[in-house]
Amino acid sequence: MMTTNRSLKAAAALLVAICVGLPAVPAGAKPAAADLVAPIADYKIWISEEIEKLIAESQTFVDAVKAGQLDRAKALYAPARVHYERIEPIAELFSDLDKSIDVRADDFEKKEADPNFSGFHRLEYGLFAKNSTEGLAPVADKLMVDLKTLRERIKALTVPPEKVVGGAAVLIEEVAKTKISGEENRYSGADLWDFNANVEGAGKIHDLLRPLTAKENPKLVKRIDDNFAKVNVLLARYQAPGGGFVPYEKVSKRDRNAMRGPINALAEDLSKLRGVLGLQ
Repeated sequence: MMTTNRSLKAAAALLVAICVGLPAVPAGAKPAAADLVAPIADYKIWISEEIEKLIAESQTFVDAVKAGQLDRAKALYAPARVHYERIEPIAELFSDLDKSIDVRADDFEKKEADPNFSGFHRLEYGLFAKNSTEGLAPVADKLMVDLKTLRERIKALTVPPEKVVGGAAVLIEEVAKTKISGEENRYSGADLWDFNANVEGAGKIHDLLRPLTAKENPKLVKRIDDNFAKVNVLLARYQAPGGGFVPYEKVSKRDRNAMRGPINALAEDLSKLRGVLGLQ
């Protein structure tokens, strides 16, 4: 009977490992790959939930754009984007879609005038810089096609564990690179929404990995927790009364500088997770 139970456990481990793209291991073994099966599976479930929210909220946003409801479309822009920003490490695995969905004008020779400038930021430019919905319907339709294609690709994806673990640092590095400077949502000033979403996405990965990381390096977990807390305190100062965040221009220079320290420390410490968990 004991042999049968071990066989069943081994078969279950094999099945889960195949589903999340981890190497199968014998029952009772404790390599990093075996321990990562559950958190990686949980992360893929969370990603699937986020993509559904992204589709639903983006459809509402797109409908407002196509209906010519300028003020409503402006209000819906940032809330729809946060779901994309939370899952960016996985979305970026599909570079063609990521470019179409999240490209910025800087990537084109003709900047905003380039006909290939598309996605969220093309809509942002029209709504906030041009203060109009005119001509945006085709862009809005293409965004929804791209997002639905992303959903199907993610469904079929074998999630690479090293991309998930490394994704926490990638999200915070993204904050340091484009959010603190206010470059990401330059037309709408909605950078704090993206900033917070990146932090939430990184925090989700950290929380899922916490039991494993704490066994290997509890001091590292403590530092990460402390810096997440510092960043969240700073973000809370700029929450808008009705939800979300104030425009980035209202963030004081002092607070922008204050954010850099914990953000850079977070990026450095989160980049160590792959090594701690044996995924280098």
